[in-house]
Amino acid sequence: MNQKKLLALYGLKWNPFLPDIPVESLWQPPSLQDFVFRLENLVMDGGFALITGEPGLGKSKLLQLLSNKLSQIEDVKVGVMERPQSSLADFYRELGSLFDVNLTPANRYGGFKALRERWNEHIKRTLFRPLLLIDEAQEMDSVCMNELRLLSSAHFDSRCLLTTIICGDTTLPGRFRQSDLVSLGSRIRIRNVVEPYHRHETMDYLEHSLKEAGASHLMSATLKETLVEHAAGNLRMLNNMAAELLAKAATEELTQMDEKLFLSIFTQGKPSSKRKKYQ
Repeated sequence: MNQKKLLALYGLKWNPFLPDIPVESLWQPPSLQDFVFRLENLVMDGGFALITGEPGLGKSKLLQLLSNKLSQIEDVKVGVMERPQSSLADFYRELGSLFDVNLTPANRYGGFKALRERWNEHIKRTLFRPLLLIDEAQEMDSVCMNELRLLSSAHFDSRCLLTTIICGDTTLPGRFRQSDLVSLGSRIRIRNVVEPYHRHETMDYLEHSLKEAGASHLMSATLKETLVEHAAGNLRMLNNMAAELLAKAATEELTQMDEKLFLSIFTQGKPSSKRKKYQ
């Protein structure tokens, strides 16, 4: 069944278990407000912030929320790096595109100077540092990371021209302790480690997602509890299971998803002793 028919069948605004949810309807983790407050101060002074965590905990959604909130501050210029794995030449090309600077990668010094001049002009005009967001930063070359450190530093490292939020998996903190990146690691002013969510937070996420999509009726209370238990605080795991349940329910034209549907999908082919565990 295609998505259009699925949405019509249950009266949904969108599929609450797929990634393309409107940013205004995203669930906001309890720690978000404090983190945004700290970043608002960082945008005034410049520097590096780091978001890390295991896959599936919503780091990219957190970055999307931060981008939306910080871009609402008047005069804050937000750039989002789409290709962190770029070579140094492509790294400069993307920075030039993000900050409206016409760069020639062959003239690296010219690009270095032009970007810094653009950032300085923005700071003088607005008093805010431009903001650069880098998702999947574990894929970024160390050479590009160090180039970014040098680009954003001025007056013998006493002034920062850019605010950079680096987001990636749990390998990132270890990289910043290695000799080639330890200098950048020492400059990270704000760190946010995203950990698996508690049971009540995961339930809050699920209920929020259903409500925002206009689907509070979609799951039985028992199924919600079952999904939360099996997700173990991982939002991607929760969404993957729920999306599979929704597709199956739509195929069978069920009015509501319940634990019986869960058992029919996720216990198939398992030994009977394990089935008894769920029953």
